[in-house]
Amino acid sequence: MKEIRVSVPAIELIGITKRFPGVIANDNVNLSVEQGEVHAICGENGAGKSTLMKILYGMQQADEGEMRVAGKKVEFSSPTDAIAQGIGMVHQHFMLADNLSVLENVILGSEPVKRGGRIDFATAEQHIAEVGRSYGLDVDPNDLVETLEVGEQQRVEIIKVLYRGAKILILDEPTAVLVPQEVEELFNNLRQLKRDGATIIFIDHKLQEVLEIADRITVLRRGKTIDTVNAADVTAADLAELMVGSELPSPETSHSTVTDETALEVRNLTVNGADGRPVVDGVSLRVHKGEIVGIAGIEGNGQTELVDTIVGTAEADTGTISLLGNDITRASVRDRRKAGLGYVPQDRHREGLLLDASLWENAALGHQTSAPFARGFWIDRKGARARTEEIRSEFDVRSPSVEVSARALSGGNQQKLIIGREMTAEPDVLIAAHPTRGIDVGAQADVWNDIREARGKGLATLLISADLDELIGLSDTIVVMFHGKLVATLDPAEVTPRLLGGYMTGATLDTAAADGHSGSVNEGTDA
Repeated sequence: MKEIRVSVPAIELIGITKRFPGVIANDNVNLSVEQGEVHAICGENGAGKSTLMKILYGMQQADEGEMRVAGKKVEFSSPTDAIAQGIGMVHQHFMLADNLSVLENVILGSEPVKRGGRIDFATAEQHIAEVGRSYGLDVDPNDLVETLEVGEQQRVEIIKVLYRGAKILILDEPTAVLVPQEVEELFNNLRQLKRDGATIIFIDHKLQEVLEIADRITVLRRGKTIDTVNAADVTAADLAELMVGSELPSPETSHSTVTDETALEVRNLTVNGADGRPVVDGVSLRVHKGEIVGIAGIEGNGQTELVDTIVGTAEADTGTISLLGNDITRASVRDRRKAGLGYVPQDRHREGLLLDASLWENAALGHQTSAPFARGFWIDRKGARARTEEIRSEFDVRSPSVEVSARALSGGNQQKLIIGREMTAEPDVLIAAHPTRGIDVGAQADVWNDIREARGKGLATLLISADLDELIGLSDTIVVMFHGKLVATLDPAEVTPRLLGGYMTGATLDTAAADGHSGSVNEGTDA
């Protein structure tokens, strides 16, 4: 009689429950991932995705439930235990040391040792080369990480996981900072990994990408498993309905509100790096009242330094910055804020919030010397709490009270708190750096609506985003930043994400024209 073999799931999470003070992050969650599949996990911020993956990777322990790897019950007290079972995780924010080589980063903590205790770099390099060849992940092991593009750094992270023997990969928001061409390359790598027997768990908010790469999709909502569906059987609208109970939002802006009045003007701005070379190189642009100017560019091309210089946390070497006609090039951050500059930073945890402080204390950040947060030299706690309640209500910040810490909020609600803090101060110019990065479609729609409404009331916005659909949908004008320069000015009504990605990676005007585009190259003139 012929033996019948039953396939055992690569991963089974059964009845996983995880409680934190005042909240149940995971509530009897069930997840089954088949061997050799790409399995996506979708859900709103606060749905429990990150907590579930931290439990699977040994970073946290469940209060209830059990985990099985290849049918065997396991308990992890640390990531070391998960790695020993063949599970690796590539985090959204790369865990690489910029000043070390690719080889040194990959072997860090898992160094092969020769007799006598010295590191066997030759063996390590050979192993890295074998991993790269096997999975189509070509990198030069001698390159410094700081010299690599974002997509190349991500390949290093994947190689680092595979080097340690992982057969199950958890990828957290892997496309957040990639342009379309890099996403396509990543997906080709993931398909190769799948063909070679790897199992991939893929967390993403970009539903079209999820549908493109996943075999099956599990949706979480408010800590519970809602459904597991075949990617071939659903649309992005179906997934949005499962996630948030509403239609898929669109960033599209229907009509122009641009005026002739210049709110922000940057002229011939140059900022030099530590090596003396310009990281912002002769940039000039204007943003009018009622206008959104989007800046597109792969991270590391000067956008961060440009933003830092405009808001005042870095100094310009040459050039000027004007706000409503007033020169603020040498003004302090506080004076720029008082003059009408609002700021949504790209990293809400490091730059936007004090995570262990209360919501009302966070709502006062940057405005703590002005009413209603201050009365004379003293903090007005009553006024601060009242304003924070207004922000909670108007911007739908979901929290039990204004006394809880910012850490207790989901990422989407943290972002809405920051947006609300800046908008209620009624700035004339808003610098919005990646305002919807890492938040779900529901919170994303809220942020888009807030920006659109403020634009209609005359707010001038400089929008920096890696989400090309967001840039195209919200912006009145898009400028492309490459190697510190503004290299093109594009009409959002004409450009596609793929074409925009081509400019971001250094495509020439002739190459763009071959794709049917007739945009203009910006040679340092005003955008």
